[in-house]
Amino acid sequence: MNVALNETYHSTHGAIQESNHVFIKNGLQFFVEKNPPSSVSVFEVGFGTGLNAFLALLFSEEAKIKTDYTSIEAFPIDLKIANQLNYVEQLKRVGTRDYFQHLHQAEWSKKIKVTDNFSLLKRKTTIQDFDFESNYDVIFFDAFAPAKQPEMWGLPILEKVIKSLKQNGVFVTYCAQGQLKRNLKSLGLIVESLPGPPGKREMVRATKS
Repeated sequence: MNVALNETYHSTHGAIQESNHVFIKNGLQFFVEKNPPSSVSVFEVGFGTGLNAFLALLFSEEAKIKTDYTSIEAFPIDLKIANQLNYVEQLKRVGTRDYFQHLHQAEWSKKIKVTDNFSLLKRKTTIQDFDFESNYDVIFFDAFAPAKQPEMWGLPILEKVIKSLKQNGVFVTYCAQGQLKRNLKSLGLIVESLPGPPGKREMVRATKS
């Protein structure tokens, strides 16, 4: 829970289900299956609890694909809270607790190699202050809801983010707001409304082609 915004980091219907459905299945996995690469680069807006990064790490291990993961977070959660999260137990992934802890303990602004297939770079900053130095294959847009952070979903921020998306790259988010879809279309993306995870009717995937 982000106390300042009075908003949960993930769906109350099931954080793992939501993240797997939106960001892994319909984002990272979709891109890899459509454009079989030797490596993939991911940019995440909103590191939050580290769940999306952890699931991406697990996917990279299973798919045996090199994944370069960059994430920004303006309001990092306390390490004590991170250590209390039970994602590893829920996923029944014995032996991966160290990986999850590495994600949270990683020094900010320093790229680290978590596994042979997964590297992580975290930046403690807002998207407004972040300067893109690379382009990405997949963007996980996991900002707080438009009702809580309307500026994050406006055209100026979206345009900045989409400029960093590679050709044939994929942008995914849990949000299916009509204005969001219109904004993405105005930036030249092919926008799809897909069935959402439990508790959400739709989600959005947009492709730069």
